[in-house]
Amino acid sequence: MERVPHENVATVLVEPAVLHELEVHLMTLDLRLWPIATAPICEDGPRRAFQVRRRMLMARRGAWDDAAAWTPVWIGFGESWYDGAEPLPWAAHQVLWTTLEQYADHVRYRLGLGGIPRLDVPHERTA
Repeated sequence: MERVPHENVATVLVEPAVLHELEVHLMTLDLRLWPIATAPICEDGPRRAFQVRRRMLMARRGAWDDAAAWTPVWIGFGESWYDGAEPLPWAAHQVLWTTLEQYADHVRYRLGLGGIPRLDVPHERTA
């Protein structure tokens, strides 16, 4: 039985004040940030965002209470990180975790990636 095609993502809580800055920084590295509340794969995005945030906060038993109003996002990898059907290289993981460490006071996350249905990204047309 084959696994349904998925996208590897990190689930991260981001302080709203730095959300835009982090998103732009990640774009320069061909990493994509998707707020869960508005992700195209979520039928009820705001509810899913609430559930993900709550689950992450509860798992830390009060250690992340400062992030109770932060934005839950998925961070995925752009096409440049993939080599056909090969697994995601460790360099991609390193770039993601190193970048998030730079925002340590403004993000909360657990090391490790999860899988979500593919997020289709519009591509620019070339003449």
